[in-house]
Amino acid sequence: MKVRHAEDEFNGAVGVGIAETSADVRVAKHSCEKRADTAGTTGCRDRSAFHGHVPRTDVAGCQNCTVEQLRVRKPRHRSGSWPRTRSLNAPSPVQQFGPCGRIMKNSAMVITVQDPASQRLTWYKNPLSVLVIKKVRDMSVLPPFIQLVRWLIQEKSMIVFVEHSVMEDTMLTSNSGFMEIREKLKSFQDGKDDLTDKIDFIICLGGDGTLLYASLLFQKSVPPIMAFHLGSLGFLTPFKFDNFQQQVTNVLEGHAALTLRSRLRCIIVRKNEDKEKPPLNLLVLNEVVIDRGPSPYLSNIDLFLDGKHITSVQGDGLIVSTPTGSTAYAVAAGASMIHPSVPAIMVTPICPHSLSFRPIVVPAGVELKIMVSPDSRNTAWVSFDGRSRQEIFHGDSLRVTTSIYSVPSICAQDQITDWFDSLAECLHWNVRKRQKHFEELSDLTHSKYDDALDSTSKDNYLLTTD
Repeated sequence: MKVRHAEDEFNGAVGVGIAETSADVRVAKHSCEKRADTAGTTGCRDRSAFHGHVPRTDVAGCQNCTVEQLRVRKPRHRSGSWPRTRSLNAPSPVQQFGPCGRIMKNSAMVITVQDPASQRLTWYKNPLSVLVIKKVRDMSVLPPFIQLVRWLIQEKSMIVFVEHSVMEDTMLTSNSGFMEIREKLKSFQDGKDDLTDKIDFIICLGGDGTLLYASLLFQKSVPPIMAFHLGSLGFLTPFKFDNFQQQVTNVLEGHAALTLRSRLRCIIVRKNEDKEKPPLNLLVLNEVVIDRGPSPYLSNIDLFLDGKHITSVQGDGLIVSTPTGSTAYAVAAGASMIHPSVPAIMVTPICPHSLSFRPIVVPAGVELKIMVSPDSRNTAWVSFDGRSRQEIFHGDSLRVTTSIYSVPSICAQDQITDWFDSLAECLHWNVRKRQKHFEELSDLTHSKYDDALDSTSKDNYLLTTD
């Protein structure tokens, strides 16, 4: 499938163009390629234009069709059961609108991208190094961690990186199994060591926080991430640790589907800061949150979209999230849940002082600018995936766009199955008692109906006797 997108590499802006697939335009097999679909038309219709029947005016009639064929044939319309491919992109719209309207093509802003449903992992060279991130302050993760690291070193001959704090963890240093492999591990310190081009593969052991931490470590290109569910919620961790050897081997051999989870590029531009000093620039996987902080006053925040003032937010704050983050803080604030393959940015108010301020979804290619309103009584605070909390003053601005550096999350099955399994298991989405069908209620219904008839007959009898 070919889908044309326009992308601004500096801001990571993505604009959806026109998509065409062989499944979108189907030519039915028939002895004649031209047909009269409706009565009262003198011309034939082109069968390939199934999105909209366009009369053929270049011929007065169909030379290949007999009178009987023209009389018997009926119009063919697309139904809800029309065959579709397993595409995550929407069907291609027709490029012509009515007799005259048409989409203007701009080849300078068009590139070809792959359909998300067909995204699968491949290695152009064998991965040699792996970063293992485990959940902190959880003793239950230690045995799986030691078992995995030993297997990667001894069986797969891989270079294993761990955090420096892991090497000094007293719960691990007292374990004889860990001490046997400790000298073969490589460590790094967050904020000091650069892991760019050193890590080929990432394995997370724990909950969603381990994957968020992996996203924080790589502020540009991110290696493929395989996340095992050993934490509390595990919405982003689809793999079970049982039989991890076979699962990791399959991934290392390139047998895995990918979900590309978009991230937001967040830049804070200070009003009174040195122009030569680079602004704070962070990529977030879940959301960026702007709130009132410790102030007792309402937040008063101006929201701009591509330079146009959209609204002013008066309330506790604002959440700007990715589709991945839509099932985190945003859904708790009343937003909808969006599949991670949908190119979008969610804007969700936190306890707005307005009954009509509902969450909105905007295209992934726009740039959002957030500022403290000039008449605001207080400043605002901003946090990025729950970290790096900063204060925003009057005149400062926060600019948010979609980054070109997504997080390649490895699927246990595929993009659709993993997501709905997480909704069901972690959030208990749409869990309720089933309504009973009529057969189960028949006896109860008849007994109540008979009782009602008996009581009615008794009342009538009393009335007549009186």
